[in-house]
Amino acid sequence: MDVIIQLLNAAIASGTPLLFATLGGILIERSGVIQLGAEGLMLMGAVVACLTFLHTGSLTLTLLAVSAVSAVLGLLHASLSVSLRANQIVTGLSLTLLGSGLSAYLGKPVSGIPVPHPVPKMNLTWLDSIPVIGDVFGHLDILTWFSFLLVAAMHVFIHRTSWGLHLRAIGDNPPTADVMGIRVFAFRYGCIIVGSILIGFAGADLLLVYTPTWNEGMTAGRGWIAVALIIFARWNPIRALVCAYFFGMLDTVGFRIQLIGSEIPSYFLKMIPYIVTILVLMVLGWRNRNKPSGAPEALGAPYIREQRF
Repeated sequence: MDVIIQLLNAAIASGTPLLFATLGGILIERSGVIQLGAEGLMLMGAVVACLTFLHTGSLTLTLLAVSAVSAVLGLLHASLSVSLRANQIVTGLSLTLLGSGLSAYLGKPVSGIPVPHPVPKMNLTWLDSIPVIGDVFGHLDILTWFSFLLVAAMHVFIHRTSWGLHLRAIGDNPPTADVMGIRVFAFRYGCIIVGSILIGFAGADLLLVYTPTWNEGMTAGRGWIAVALIIFARWNPIRALVCAYFFGMLDTVGFRIQLIGSEIPSYFLKMIPYIVTILVLMVLGWRNRNKPSGAPEALGAPYIREQRF
């Protein structure tokens, strides 16, 4: 039982950054814009969180700084992909390269320096009497609880509100949405900026909770896994929660295998989440080859307003 509890705790710690990044990507892609810049945004979120937290020691100021930097990068992405109608794949890859290089430069002075204190936890002592649940959910940090609330809020927003209906209309058929009076450009700008902030939070959570020390390239491809999780979750926040923690568990399995003294090379064990990502993509692609993918129909297509005439 103790092993299961430890594995679940580790899966939540590893999966929460993936959850933040996946939710941000879902919001962006629901508006019809491809998001391939998650890796760069996560790295920038992590390095800004490290720099701010080391200098101020304030979690509030750290999250505000991460939000500001991520919003600026999101605005850059929106300007290129929405206003200038640049190729969204190239724009996303450029954002990843920019974030990777800039974070490496900014993080050199603080590389290897641990953050001064952990993120505060919400101690729900009334859960301690419940087996397993109390051990897993009784003492989680506030960023993890925020991610849970975010899943519920995004699900309600997308599927139960008029604004969510507008979002889905923009993602599926922007000319029709424009004719109906929905401000397509403004909506896409807002979704890209807010989604970028959530992806920046993924990097902040990775540094402040999971690995409390900045190292160059510390995301180790998690941004790309988040891109795959958007497809696995079929652009649904509830499914994103399950997928993120499933892959978080895979990420911890390799480490646990090493602890028991396995002779399997550590490099191979670190490959487990990425191998499973490829296999799941292949299986889903085969099973759903004759079914709708669930992706927004206008995903990746720039909208030119004059086309509605």
